Amino acid sequence: MTIGSVYPVEHQVLVVDDDPTVSDVVRRYLEQSGCRVRLAADGSAALAAVAAERPDLVVLDVMMPGLDGLEVCRRLRRDVPDLPVVMLTALGEEADRVLGLEIGADDYVTKPFSPRELVLRIRSVLRRAGAVAPDPAVAAQLTDGDLIADTARRVASLRGEALPLTVREFDLLEFLLRNPGRAWSRTDLLKRVWGWQIGDHSTVTVHVRRLREKVEDDPASPRRIRTVWGIGYRYEPEDPAR
Repeated sequence: MTIGSVYPVEHQVLVVDDDPTVSDVVRRYLEQSGCRVRLAADGSAALAAVAAERPDLVVLDVMMPGLDGLEVCRRLRRDVPDLPVVMLTALGEEADRVLGLEIGADDYVTKPFSPRELVLRIRSVLRRAGAVAPDPAVAAQLTDGDLIADTARRVASLRGEALPLTVREFDLLEFLLRNPGRAWSRTDLLKRVWGWQIGDHSTVTVHVRRLREKVEDDPASPRRIRTVWGIGYRYEPEDPAR
């Protein structure tokens, strides 16, 4: 069975899993989708593969012997902070999922998973990472005081200093900058930023916390990304007179 092409052939995905059966299934589905795929069987091999030739995205299993997926993700975020990472976690291991998001994973899929769903998740992350050109009719630069997000280049800065945002962190910042002053529930944000109809609200909570750590002077008392108790979050533009 052949899946219709969803990516240009040039996109390269590194699949990291110590289970050769899982790796082979994921590889076949991604190749049928138009991706070039490399495989790594453990964390050390994964880091070496990224260093040798940076992929467009990494699919990373959490549970591996030796250097596990969480430590690999942590090191990738330190060395290549804008490299998209989709993690594979065991069903029901919420702690691993939350920790993976806190470390900086852009998305996660739980095992056992549908290969088609995984391909769609990868497609979404690649698209948001800039695999598809932005709509020229939409403002390319969003500014709030000393915070600037360039949506064409998908880079953000604060007081002239570049912010090391992950793909999903940038997505969230862009959405909030485009929609200031309104309270959004976590369900709303999952639908509008992640494109999920159903999902774990902790995904939003963790990303908001990580984003606050990068754009707020005091993340514990945020001025920009406010909590609306009982609802969710609201972006409050900076007061020009402040």
